[in-house]
Parts: sequence; C-alpha cells; structure tokens
Amino acid sequence: MTPKLLLHTCCGPCAIYVIEELLKQYQVTVYFYNPNIHPRKEYLARKVEVKKYLEKIDVEFIEGDYNTKDWFEQIKGLEHEPEKGRRCDVCFNLRLGEVVRRAKDNGFAAWATTLSISPHKDYKKISEIGQALSKKHDIEFVDRDWKKQEGYKISCNMSKVEGFYRQDYCGCVYSKRDRDEA
Repeated sequence: MTPKLLLHTCCGPCAIYVIEELLKQYQVTVYFYNPNIHPRKEYLARKVEVKKYLEKIDVEFIEGDYNTKDWFEQIKGLEHEPEKGRRCDVCFNLRLGEVVRRAKDNGFAAWATTLSISPHKDYKKISEIGQALSKKHDIEFVDRDWKKQEGYKISCNMSKVEGFYRQDYCGCVYSKRDRDEA
C-alpha cells in the first residue's frame, strides 16, 4: 500500500514539480494553509489555481483556516525584517506546525512542504524547522531542497505549460511592500 503524505503548498508554481516527484512514492494530499498571503484577492487566486490543477490530476485538496489575525499577532515586531529573516522563521513555524499536526491527527505517514523550491526561501531554516516538528510529533518529514537539480527551473517550465499565474512576491504584505519599494 502506498503511504499517504500531506503536502503543504502556497501556490501552483511551487507545487507542480514537487507533486509530480512525490507521486512516485506517495499518495499525496495537498494542504493549502497560508494565513500569511495578502491581500485576500491574492490568497484566493492562488487557492483557486492550485485547486483547479489538483482536480485535473486527481489529487485531494484540503484548505486550512485563513486566520490572518493570528499570523499578524505571531509576526508582530518583525514587520521590517528582510526576506529570509526572523519574520520568515516565525511564519514557517506557524504554517509548518499546523501542517504537521494535521498530518499526525489524520493518519498520514509523512508530510512535506513546497516552500524549499523557492530561491527566495532559506532551505536550511525550512529543514531545521521541519526536522524539529517531525521529531516533536513523531511523523516523517520528507526533507528536500526542491530547487536543487534544476527543480526550480523545471517547476517554472511546467507552470508555463499549464499557464499558471506566477506571483512576484512570497505572499505576505511585507514581502509585497519590499518588492514595491525596490
């Protein structure tokens, strides 16, 4: 029997290649949990695109709560941290903590995230957080730097073929602000 894996994702472009790779070994369910994505219009655009793609390839979709209030409370005081700074660490902990709990509570054998496919994300931090959460909850974390071996490039090409909308910031309002100011 193929083991079940819960995969956290934030958007179609980050998910497409990772899903293809994980389906070789797991029965994948995608978990869209992203209270960091702003504005709501951006959140909905990403969610709709992921859901539509998953329907096409017959992969299950679960949506987490869009609790932006909790996210803002968690990162309070870190609004001016740069991308890859402490704000991202707190955001990763919040989101991945929810993913691992959902995986454990629902009988998944393993869990993973697509976050490490982005060249704008610190793989080492994601790995450290994922490993610590995995140990705490006693469930396997599929720890991969998906951008390696041209994973990011492959993902971009696959996204182009699918006609995916490709955002130009991580999703949080502060990342958007910093991009707009650059």
